[in-house]
Amino acid sequence: MKLTYSNFGRITVDGKVYDHDIIVYPSGKVEKRRKWLSKEKHGTSHKLDPDELREYLREEFDVLLVGTGFYGRLSLLPESRGLVGKKEVIELPTDNAAERFNEIHREKRVLAIFHVTC
Repeated sequence: MKLTYSNFGRITVDGKVYDHDIIVYPSGKVEKRRKWLSKEKHGTSHKLDPDELREYLREEFDVLLVGTGFYGRLSLLPESRGLVGKKEVIELPTDNAAERFNEIHREKRVLAIFHVTC
């Protein structure tokens, strides 16, 4: 699996282009982020709420990787971070997060959330 984030608003996974935020599961499944769950509570989808994160905790993982967007606007709330316990959490701008995903996904089970705009 290979990810590229070369354009604001678009991310590519194995040649398939997505123009919305995505979740990449350790199994390789890709789905659209349910950002409305955070937006309903906080008025913005730039705060990753625990209720939203719970939706993605379906598969075992070693690392939670959050691509925070082109300008780094998406933030993982402290309560959300608490849901993953002592597992490794990496938050990086989306271009760097995509590179990091490519480096580690063969060695570790990565649950990745990518914000593709701001």
